[in-house]
Amino acid sequence: MKKGLLIVLSGPSGAGKGTICQNLCRQLMGIYYSISVTTRPPRRGEKDGVNYYFITEREFEDLKEQGGLLEWARVYGNYYGTPRYKVEQRRSEGCDVILEIDIEGAKQVRERCEDAVFLFLLPPSMKELRTRIEGRGTERPDIIKERFSTAYRELEEIRHYDYMVINDDIQEAVDIIKAVIAAEKCRVSRNEEILNRLLEEGGIR
Repeated sequence: MKKGLLIVLSGPSGAGKGTICQNLCRQLMGIYYSISVTTRPPRRGEKDGVNYYFITEREFEDLKEQGGLLEWARVYGNYYGTPRYKVEQRRSEGCDVILEIDIEGAKQVRERCEDAVFLFLLPPSMKELRTRIEGRGTERPDIIKERFSTAYRELEEIRHYDYMVINDDIQEAVDIIKAVIAAEKCRVSRNEEILNRLLEEGGIR
């Protein structure tokens, strides 16, 4: 069975990463959204095992020490991480896996997974980004200011990503990412087995 893709999606808070991932999973067959573990408390409407696995700091530290995290980071005072086992299991089953993680987590994945595909999601403008963050109604003014400042620093990391996608229209952004996924599946380097089989059938090997 052909190994699934590992797709890393990053971007500033308010860029719409969660919404994009939800739409991708609804519209594409065989794609798995990797649920992160976090030590932060749930926001209004979030459910354990659906949005995140909400765990204690002690539980998080145990996972980290046991090598159970593909990546992890401390963001705004809370820990976030990707369970390694689930990602590897899904990919071995032929499923594509999408990770919605920050730039620090993406750096760790880049070091450990050479075949991962990295996408950076951008807002149409920084003004629109601030409007989206403020529109949540869940953040204190000081946190909003910190997130907006962080967004500018994160933009400098775009050059380390393979693709950038502007989220001005949700469906358009989703369609672009779907096209990227389709193109990545056609890379020669990901299809060596098929190429070798065709060459053997032709008596070349």
